[in-house]
Amino acid sequence: MSVRSFDWRDLAALYRLRKESVFLHNALVLTRGPMLISGAVFSALMPTAGIYTAICDGADSAGDLLIGQVIHLGGSQVAQLTFLAPEPGLDNAKLVRLLEHIASQVVARGAFRLLADVNEHSPVYDALRQAGFAIYARQRVWRLKQHNTSEIQATGWDAACDRDLISVRSLYNNLVPGLVQQVEPFPAERLQGMVYRQDGDVLAYVELKYGHRGIWAQPFVHPDAEEAVDRLVDFLQKLSYRRSRPIYLCIRTYESWLEPAVEAMGAEPGPRQAVMVRHLAVPQKALRSYALPVLEGGSPEMTAPIAHVQRVFLEKTRTYVAKADN
Repeated sequence: MSVRSFDWRDLAALYRLRKESVFLHNALVLTRGPMLISGAVFSALMPTAGIYTAICDGADSAGDLLIGQVIHLGGSQVAQLTFLAPEPGLDNAKLVRLLEHIASQVVARGAFRLLADVNEHSPVYDALRQAGFAIYARQRVWRLKQHNTSEIQATGWDAACDRDLISVRSLYNNLVPGLVQQVEPFPAERLQGMVYRQDGDVLAYVELKYGHRGIWAQPFVHPDAEEAVDRLVDFLQKLSYRRSRPIYLCIRTYESWLEPAVEAMGAEPGPRQAVMVRHLAVPQKALRSYALPVLEGGSPEMTAPIAHVQRVFLEKTRTYVAKADN
C-alpha cells in the first residue's frame, strides 16, 4: 500500500470514480460546484494553488484506488477536505494511510487543523471518527430558491465595513461556543458580509461567500434581535449581486432557534451534518526576548535565563554581605 500525489495519468481513474465521490466541503460545492476534475488538475499542474490531491494504491487493481483532496489557503491555520472517492472503498486501513499523508502535506504548509463536513447518516461519518476526527459542531443547510419581492421598510441591514469589526467580533464571541472558536477563530481579515443594526448596536452579522452556483450565508444573530423572520427577509431584500442564484443558509445548532424563521421564509432543509476536525498540531506562542538590567554596571543581558539571573543575584548578595561584615 502506497500513497502518492495525484498525477495527470490518474485522470481516467478519477473520472471513472467521480459518481462515487463523497463531498466534504459544503460551501465550496454549493457555491462553485464539486471542482472534482478541475481541482485535481490544478493540484498536479499548480502545487502552489492551495489544492492537493493524493492517491492511495491498495494493490495492482485500479479498483483498490482511494483518492482524497484537500484545500488550504496560504496563511490559514485550517485546511478543508473537499472529497474522498470512492465512498464504498473507504475502509479504515487505506483511509487512515491516505489522511496521514494529506495531513503531512498541509502541516508543512502551516495548517494546524483538518476539517470535514459530513452527513451524520453517511458511512463516511464513522470512517472519519475512527480516523481521528471529532465533532465540534452540528449544522443544517437550508436552500432558499425563490426571491421575495415584498417591500420591507426601514431595513437595518448594511454592508459590513472596517468600523464594524469590533462590534462583530464581540457578537461572535458572545454567540459562538468556545469549542467552536478554538477551531474557527474569528477572521482577522476584512469582513465579508452584512450587519444589522438596532438602535445603533450591531445585533446580527451574516457572513457571505459568492459563487457562480449560489451564495453561502452563515448568520450570527443575537437573541435580542426582535422579529427575526422580518429581519432575515430584510437581509434578502438588501443582498447585492444575487441575480437568480439560490441562497444557502447554514444554521448551526447553537442558533437552532433561527430554523423556524428560516422555514417560514420557504427555505428547504438539508440533512443534518456533523462538522468535524482533526487536530494536526498544537500552536505555541514563541517566547519573547526581554532586556534584563544587570545589578551593577555593565550592559543589559538579552534573554537571560531565570536560573542565571538568580545565580548572579545570589553571588552579588554574598559579595555585599561580605563587604558589610568587614
